[in-house]
Amino acid sequence: MTEASLLGQSVHRRIRQMVLSGELTSGQSLSVPALATELGVSRSPVREAVQQLIYEGLAVSAPHAGAKVAAVDDDRIRDVLAVRAALDGLAAAAAATRLTEADLDKLTGIITAQRAHLDDPADPVRDAQLDLEFHTFIRDASGNTCVVDELARLEAQAHLYRGDLWCSARNRRVALREHRRIVEALESGHPESARAAAEAHVQGLLTRLARQ
Repeated sequence: MTEASLLGQSVHRRIRQMVLSGELTSGQSLSVPALATELGVSRSPVREAVQQLIYEGLAVSAPHAGAKVAAVDDDRIRDVLAVRAALDGLAAAAAATRLTEADLDKLTGIITAQRAHLDDPADPVRDAQLDLEFHTFIRDASGNTCVVDELARLEAQAHLYRGDLWCSARNRRVALREHRRIVEALESGHPESARAAAEAHVQGLLTRLARQ
């Protein structure tokens, strides 16, 4: 991989994290010159990164106004999660036959960290990042490149949603319980059990959103 490619990936990861963490908020301009100055790089990798964010659904392009961070509203997030339920199920079913003991230990470590923070004050950025890490690990372990690519886009859009799910102690506890069920199903090695647990988790998210 060339130095330019590595730089491009690094710039994309940095700007993407700025969006997902809320450092760059919905509707905020993604000014290529400004971001290039802030990151200390040329405009070319920033321009490419912004185009990638548009593809991922994290940014939108407005005529004569450049790109800005996308907004994910209630209707959009329900559509995203409905599709995610099916794809998360596919990913978990495939991962159930591929995960090693070390992989399962990694997933257990993530939910252990989630459990350790339950009694701490809510931190939506921290908790959303742990959730993203959990689902990304299972997604990547599926070995299905089509599912990996589509879920990467959908999961990013789901985490762009500015709901209050991660501000509720009850929602955090329910999410942890559902994550444990997914890990238990993955440990069993049964694809259908893993599929059901993963789909039930996303369906649970839809239910909790409806109660907001």
